[in-house]
Amino acid sequence: MSFDYDLFVIGAGSGGVRAARMSASYGAKVAIAEEHRVGGTCVIRGCVPKKLFVYASHFAEEFEDAAGFGWEVGQSSFDWSKLVANKDTEIDRLNKIYMRNLEASGVEILNGRAVFKDAHTVMMDGREITANYILIAVGATPFMPQIEGIEHAISSNEAFYLKDFPSDITIVGGGYIAVEFAGIFNGLGANVTLVYRGEEILRGFDGDIRTHVQEEMVKKGIDVQTQNDVTSIKKVGVGFEVTFNNGTRRETSCVMYATGRVPYVQGLGLDIVDVELGSKGEIKVDTYSQTSIDNIYAVGDVTDRSQLTPIAIREGAAFAETVFNNTPLAVDHSNIPTAVFSQPPVGTVGMTEEEARDNKFDVDIYKSVFRPMKHTLSGRDEKTLMKLVVDRKTDKVLGLHIVGPDSGEMIQAFGIAVKMGATKSQFDATVAVHPTAAEELVTMKQPVS
Repeated sequence: MSFDYDLFVIGAGSGGVRAARMSASYGAKVAIAEEHRVGGTCVIRGCVPKKLFVYASHFAEEFEDAAGFGWEVGQSSFDWSKLVANKDTEIDRLNKIYMRNLEASGVEILNGRAVFKDAHTVMMDGREITANYILIAVGATPFMPQIEGIEHAISSNEAFYLKDFPSDITIVGGGYIAVEFAGIFNGLGANVTLVYRGEEILRGFDGDIRTHVQEEMVKKGIDVQTQNDVTSIKKVGVGFEVTFNNGTRRETSCVMYATGRVPYVQGLGLDIVDVELGSKGEIKVDTYSQTSIDNIYAVGDVTDRSQLTPIAIREGAAFAETVFNNTPLAVDHSNIPTAVFSQPPVGTVGMTEEEARDNKFDVDIYKSVFRPMKHTLSGRDEKTLMKLVVDRKTDKVLGLHIVGPDSGEMIQAFGIAVKMGATKSQFDATVAVHPTAAEELVTMKQPVS
């Protein structure tokens, strides 16, 4: 049987684009379908614009800190509309680069939502398209709970395009997206309340990190309410009245939900082709990203293996190697370095202390909490945390966790060491770079009790 394409990719985010370009480089005839904008969540409405907003939110503290170094900063003001416009210009630039790279690779870009008709056929705007292989890379979408008044709330998608800056915002959630946006809006001057139903924010991260970040957020003036949740949202005048499950109410100018993301599989026609789904709606795949249907594969957030852009890119590349370069390649999802651009930011790789103990490791914990050198003159009351989780039997560093300035940059390099199985003795044998915060990770000598 002849097909229109060797590969048809549904979704032009990071994973889909990488898979499409690499597959084309191996001689495949490739088309990619995208119903929104090429670039996906990360580039268009995720980590890239979020990082730009994080940069913007730092300036208020930078202006204050300058005084300790002899600078007198004049009166300053913030223009939300200018930030949004400049962000849009940058996203437009990146979108065009993604499209140009796809076209240069020989990949045909199709605009619209592709829906399965059978295992080798999709429908787009009444057009029937066939392919030998089909790759699903549609990502995930924000989860919005069905509570009274949820239509008044926004998600992180809309937060990047708000027409007016919210003077007061209530953010529901305790994961990295909620925590990052709490820091962003707080730094830009909003009154921020973060509501999380759990005992402490950043579930799944190391316990010391969770406590430390939450304490630092409170220091910055963010009202962190744990073991609480929103039961209803009501429009009141120009704002909203939020009711909590403890019976209290508050008025706010904006309600934002960041309570997780779910695979974006609705309306794809997966039931027609019997692609197996998991309990969360995720597409179930094997180690080579193959679904329950032989010629259909899936990569990225839609598989819910690890909702991180670099992982989607790795999975997309591994797919191309496996299917079109005759080099079976499985992605290793262990020891993934991760950054949370909270304020202060987090860098982490490997096991948390809790995971290590749950897995019956006999561990030594090395930990240091200190004031960053910058703040000895700025006077800011912000602390850095550094922590090593070490297997006492083998001396191997099982986990490394940082909260503090530049932790996202640091964790990339330290992630290599942990991935390679470095030992605490090898950390100790590494000469410290002085004066830096990172030197603390190679100079901690005694485990904490």
